[in-house]
Amino acid sequence: MASNGVVAPVASSEAQVVVDEQQQQQQQQQQPEQQQLTAQISKLEIAEENQQQQCEQQQQEEQQPPHRSHDPQFNQKRSDPFQFGSRYLQEQDDVFEFNAWDHVETDDAYKEYAEQQYEMQRNAPVSDFDKHRFNSDPAKWWNQFYKNNTANFFKDRKWLQQEFPILDKVASEGYGPCTLLEIGAGAGNTAFPILSKNKNPELKIHACDFSKKAVEVMRSHEAYNTDQMQADVWDVAGDELPPHLGENSVDVALMVFIFSALSPLQWKKAVENVYRVLKPGGEVCFRDYGRGDLAQVRFKKGRYLDENFYIRGDGTRVYFFERDELADIWSGKLFTKDDSEVENDASEPDIRFVIEDLGVDRRLLVNRAKKLKMYRCWLQGRFRKPLPQ
Repeated sequence: MASNGVVAPVASSEAQVVVDEQQQQQQQQQQPEQQQLTAQISKLEIAEENQQQQCEQQQQEEQQPPHRSHDPQFNQKRSDPFQFGSRYLQEQDDVFEFNAWDHVETDDAYKEYAEQQYEMQRNAPVSDFDKHRFNSDPAKWWNQFYKNNTANFFKDRKWLQQEFPILDKVASEGYGPCTLLEIGAGAGNTAFPILSKNKNPELKIHACDFSKKAVEVMRSHEAYNTDQMQADVWDVAGDELPPHLGENSVDVALMVFIFSALSPLQWKKAVENVYRVLKPGGEVCFRDYGRGDLAQVRFKKGRYLDENFYIRGDGTRVYFFERDELADIWSGKLFTKDDSEVENDASEPDIRFVIEDLGVDRRLLVNRAKKLKMYRCWLQGRFRKPLPQ
């Protein structure tokens, strides 16, 4: 329509509106597509970055010694049981990177703290009355211990075959007749794992403990079978040999955290009994606490019985050994008499084990969450009864 000769641009304006709406619709349609494309590109970039990090990590793992790797496929199995691991803590290492480090000597701060603890312990010993109470009937306290702690309290010692390969060997098919004596068998957390993997029908395990309650726990175990295992009460420091066993009848004697429960006054008799029951050529597999172990250092007042000898809160006793001390005990040097005494006492047996191996297993365990360091120390040995000359 025209007015005063001027034409109104109505059609043009309407056309522009239509174009704008179409462009807006196209933009709205393209926006989700662009967002989706952007998200896909972002995921692709993240995946490529992760892949690159994994490749770099794998290269680092391959460059690291197996014992320093976090990847289970690089875990190193020890060929020498007395190597005690191969994760060495070096100056540039982050101590909290792993849960444990091997062959770690205590630092100066810990040594100073330990000596302060020992001095405090010596100045606040167990009373004479309690010394007599705990030393006169140690079986009583172990009976109470096993009464309060069922078999589920203890973890099976599946690691023993690594530390003492002879235990795998005697349980292998075709090995032949073998008598294994476990001294201080407790709830059977060593004997039953051995039986579960046993392929030798001629292996017989005698599991002995001087706690009647512990023997009851073993005999009530679902895997207890007298054809291959006999559980009995026996005091290794007593006057008798184990039930059903005579002199020179045992091939392997296993003593794991049992010798430390004895008073130093009982050591000689215990070693004599083990020597008597072993066949010539038989061996003792031994593991126990070493001096400076965290368990010793953290004892409070009123637990000190004698040097390196303590009473736990549950009434059971524990001794912490030095390496040379153990060597003297099992080689017989600690009990050796001079020549004149030997001539006057010809009936005294000559107890001299051959020390095949005797090592110190020092480990630093860490609590990475709480940033705590715990120094542990154990002694491990193999002692052999010599063959007749």
